[in-house]
Amino acid sequence: MIKEKILVIGASGQIGVELTLALRKIYGNSNVIASDLREQNPLLEGTGPYVSLDVMNKEMLHVQVIRQGITQIYLLAAILSATGEKNPNLAWSLNMASLLHVLDIAKEENIRKVYWPSSIAVFGPTSPKKNCPQQTIIEPSTVYGISKYAGEFWCNYYFNRYGVDVRSLRYPGLISYKSQPGGGTTDYAVEIFQAAKDGEQYECFLKENTYLPMMYMDDAIRATVELMEADASKITIRTSYNLSGMSFSPKEITQEIQKHIIDFDTMYKPDSRQAIADSWPQSIDDSVAQKDWGWKTKYDLAAMTKDMLHNVT
Repeated sequence: MIKEKILVIGASGQIGVELTLALRKIYGNSNVIASDLREQNPLLEGTGPYVSLDVMNKEMLHVQVIRQGITQIYLLAAILSATGEKNPNLAWSLNMASLLHVLDIAKEENIRKVYWPSSIAVFGPTSPKKNCPQQTIIEPSTVYGISKYAGEFWCNYYFNRYGVDVRSLRYPGLISYKSQPGGGTTDYAVEIFQAAKDGEQYECFLKENTYLPMMYMDDAIRATVELMEADASKITIRTSYNLSGMSFSPKEITQEIQKHIIDFDTMYKPDSRQAIADSWPQSIDDSVAQKDWGWKTKYDLAAMTKDMLHNVT
């Protein structure tokens, strides 16, 4: 058995916190090194090693990989959809350079596995709106989506050209109570629970009947781990796998919350994020992930709502 030593880049972010904790449960606290440019998330403090790391500094990253004896890298650092539209050049630069740095180092140091997340943002207005398939028309309309789609092909290229075992998932909108959202178009589905628990009316930046693919963070973390632990022979997609959990609208999630908090209500004030949401599919077909490595979602809207309201403080 190879002793794994895992580096999580972007560990203080929305996905990074929970993925780091999950990996530490599997591989041991000392074998999962959390890293980020910002301060360590309080939930990670005391659970394992942490290093301050700028993924844009390739030499610094390379030194850490060698010094720590890294065998797997999870690259989670990214500028998300809504934030990316405010500074497209920065979003492109960070999202692309960070991936190429990691892929280059993985090639040079024979890193066993690399994980890099893609997103439903790769889909655009011309993609099918319902049950969007694995292989379809993909013409993203945001810099985040463009960078993710380009990144998928860099992953595919490094696998086919250099044999780098890089794996990826196209995440839908992710919902969690443990860490704050990071500037995405689906963030309303996190913010709405906080407003409900605080006894406030929620002001939603999307229209009430805007359907988007979503996933509870527990499912997303489990999907990531299952993909990375699957035998390489089962991985047929080296761009990025479609991943699906549930699809709902702001109106539907409001109605689900009202089953627990009767007087909760949402008002709607769509902003620039509405156009981004309108460009994405309403639901995703992830049958290839189901077939290849046995993916199966656990949480639906009702189960997620109950758990979120129980845990949000």
